[in-house]
Amino acid sequence: MDKLAIRKLYDTLLNEMGPQGWWPAESKVEIILGAILVQNTNWRNVDKSLNNLKSATAFLPEEILRLPVAKLEELIRPSGFYRNKARAIQASFQWFDHHNWDYQAIQNAYGKQLRSELLKLPGVGFETADVFRVFIFDQPAFIADAYARRLFSWLTDKSYATYQSLYQDIVLPDDFTYEEAQEFHGLIDEFGKLYLNKNGQVKENFLSKIELH
Repeated sequence: MDKLAIRKLYDTLLNEMGPQGWWPAESKVEIILGAILVQNTNWRNVDKSLNNLKSATAFLPEEILRLPVAKLEELIRPSGFYRNKARAIQASFQWFDHHNWDYQAIQNAYGKQLRSELLKLPGVGFETADVFRVFIFDQPAFIADAYARRLFSWLTDKSYATYQSLYQDIVLPDDFTYEEAQEFHGLIDEFGKLYLNKNGQVKENFLSKIELH
């Protein structure tokens, strides 16, 4: 999908829906936690886990790392898959801690290999790695989550069954900023929640089918 089409879609969604202000968090540490906890669940469940973690640790990395695994699992149980997610949180926090939580230094160290390095972390798949890139490392990248795959399948009449199938098809405009990448993710997800059903059909006549060619 060409860059002009992506810019047109972004502008259309922004004009129609207004800024979304994503990611819903007060710190990058909270974003890291949320990105892992939201895997295979909804945000209501994530909120419960985040509230538990905030009460227990104030989202301080050293306090989270100090938690016994059983206690961490108990705190994040509302998000489901709590054993795998606890392992992912511990591994990710140990990795960031090893790099002194210096996001710029991490980018400088890994450069274009950052995504592949993130994918080496237990429990960090394509979507979580790209969320980290956009919201932690402030990179203009595309997050091809389920809502995005439904939207682009609807727009293009092409089936995007996997994360990578859509990710590889999207080329962001050269002047796309990380702030726009963050907003784009929020706009797509909000559009998906409000107007797209699980079969990829628009539930309301919110937008006429956008011509992207």
